[in-house]
Amino acid sequence: MNSQRSFFGFFVAGVIAVLLIVITGFYWFFVKSPVKLSTPINQPGAAIFVSKVSPAMVSLLVNPEGLQSLGQQGEFSQIKNSLFAKTKIDFSKDIKPWLSNEITLAVTSEDIDHDPKNGLQPGYLMALATDNPEKSQEFVELLFSQRALAGANLQVKQYKGVKLLYDNQEITTSEKNQNSLAAAVVDKFVLFANNPKVIREAITNVQVPNLNLESSPDYQKAIQELPKNALALAFFNLSEIAQWQGLELLEPTYNSQIISLVLKPQGLLAESTFLTTSPIEAVSKPQTKPVGALEYIPESAGLAIAGTNLSNLTNSNLGKLWQQGTKTIYGSQQEAITRWLKPLVEVQKQWGLNLSEDIFNWVTGEYALAILRNPENIHPNWVFVVEKSPQLASGLKNLDRIANEKGLNSSSVTLNNQKITAWTELTATENQTSVNVETKVKGVHTSINNYEIFTSDLGVMEKILTHQEQPLIENSNFQDNIVAIPQPNQGYVYIDWKKSQDFLERQQPLLEFVEVLGKPLFDHLRSLTISSYEERPEILKGGVFLRLQP
Repeated sequence: MNSQRSFFGFFVAGVIAVLLIVITGFYWFFVKSPVKLSTPINQPGAAIFVSKVSPAMVSLLVNPEGLQSLGQQGEFSQIKNSLFAKTKIDFSKDIKPWLSNEITLAVTSEDIDHDPKNGLQPGYLMALATDNPEKSQEFVELLFSQRALAGANLQVKQYKGVKLLYDNQEITTSEKNQNSLAAAVVDKFVLFANNPKVIREAITNVQVPNLNLESSPDYQKAIQELPKNALALAFFNLSEIAQWQGLELLEPTYNSQIISLVLKPQGLLAESTFLTTSPIEAVSKPQTKPVGALEYIPESAGLAIAGTNLSNLTNSNLGKLWQQGTKTIYGSQQEAITRWLKPLVEVQKQWGLNLSEDIFNWVTGEYALAILRNPENIHPNWVFVVEKSPQLASGLKNLDRIANEKGLNSSSVTLNNQKITAWTELTATENQTSVNVETKVKGVHTSINNYEIFTSDLGVMEKILTHQEQPLIENSNFQDNIVAIPQPNQGYVYIDWKKSQDFLERQQPLLEFVEVLGKPLFDHLRSLTISSYEERPEILKGGVFLRLQP
């Protein structure tokens, strides 16, 4: 790596790495460490430097040095070592004395000079809050003097009363300013950028307030939704993000998003708020208690989804968010399902189903779907529980018709004194003396209390009927997860990482690559729960709770 571009690259990587330390270090903070983190600031002060049409901004709202007490396994020291490995900078001597409680990184534009003919290069701005502007200025001048000694062509200029330092280098069109670094100390912030134009625009944004992010109505609404004690946040202009990635934002129901990270006693809550200027009405009644259908999901389930009213899924706020994201990124919902939800594709092909028309339409009450390990097959077992409704009878009749069209028989059997309907496949086998009929069970269902229970296997159904396992809803790990999710809510997607890891990796090989990048997180991840828990006319709010372990 070229030494002239290493500093900025390492610093950007460092911000991301520090966020991982927040995640992985929580256990020692709450359980073992007597040292407390400093109180997070309410919102990023650096937003005044960022354009209101900036695609993305990410902020750490605490001093990263305070996180060192969390890194009992040495993660923080490793990050500091790698961050400054290519420089002569000593963190404790050169940065720690002045670094305050904020580090913000923003993508300022998809192309710095707005000229696509010579290639695209995004503008990057990093702002570090300082408690001592004089020491900060000394650090910046030391850094650039070291770069000048290493061969950089240093330039120093005044811009609107601010001293601007940057490298003015000979570059090729293909590299397009990749080796440039610019910096300035403005009030209580040290600014770094990959081009002096980015610094100049940041200074202008301060002096002309209606240009900066703080003047954006969407940003102001988003900041009001920021939970207390958020350690970090990310704000996205979704249309600008799409343009930056060379996409067109199709069906733009939501135009901005804010994500925050909050430590909880058992883990970390990543809360996400989507904002729209087109009011949308909620179509499903939120639940004030866990879905009752979970009573029939065994606790051995590695993945469980529970909620209400699948018939309105397409028209719901979540459905519209799904449509916007999938159509923008993949061009169609079906393409996204093919790439990311292979089990659904396989079920539809195997049974000749249209899930929306053949199942979702008659699920108007509670539902729960779970995936369980199958010790006899790499393909997992499944359980699907639905609350009875007036539409259930016609739905079951339609499923019988589909089963018959696939060559399956619908027959009644008794299991533990319970009447079971089974869809079976009959296959004739012969040997030298006789012809036998082999029966393969493809699916079974039965009625218990106010629910209809479907499973892929008789053994799973027997486990449910005989209570061989306690239900998932009584599992302590599941309870710890849902306690962290605000109520009322629209239900849950619950993943026990250890039980479902193999299955998820088989379905999505890209996940293994993500695990390598996020190793500190996945090394400590026990389970995660996703939920949507607040819908207002212009806001959809939900979160992902990650339960971690030492």
